[in-house]
Amino acid sequence: MHLNPYGEYAVLLAASLANDWPADRAGIEDRTRDLGMTMVFPPSPDDHAAVRDVIDDWLEIVDASTPGQRALLLNAQMARAAAYPRLTDHDGEGWHLHYRDDNDSLPFVLRAVISVGTSLHLATRGTSRLGRCAAEPCTNVVVDVTRNGRQRFCSVRCANRAAVRRHRARG
Repeated sequence: MHLNPYGEYAVLLAASLANDWPADRAGIEDRTRDLGMTMVFPPSPDDHAAVRDVIDDWLEIVDASTPGQRALLLNAQMARAAAYPRLTDHDGEGWHLHYRDDNDSLPFVLRAVISVGTSLHLATRGTSRLGRCAAEPCTNVVVDVTRNGRQRFCSVRCANRAAVRRHRARG
């Protein structure tokens, strides 16, 4: 039984958008589908810029210095996307829970899904499981979904680069 459909994929979606911003609305929609969303969103001319605002607000949560500050920011984001949870079978693949209205815009849905997903991710895995890559000068977001909770790098490449720097600094 999968009880947390908004946790991992939603926070990974936010990180994906933050780390590699799509050039247009179609790129955002493609990314939502690649990471598991099935909803079709009615287009609006300001969707690309409005989703960028959602991601920029989410990056403030990533960069918050304390768990309390993260909680304040997340609560504010969830209040902006306030909707009551509902059961839906919109895609004909079975009943499931949504934490948002059924017929909203792409930016509104992403704000709701990302803020709830980030909250669930941090509450179930730990508040330290979201941050920036530890390999300078990289600033990519790292979503730690590892079993041991020690992921510090956004990629193997960054981990290797940091290891080489540490090795050279010792020698």
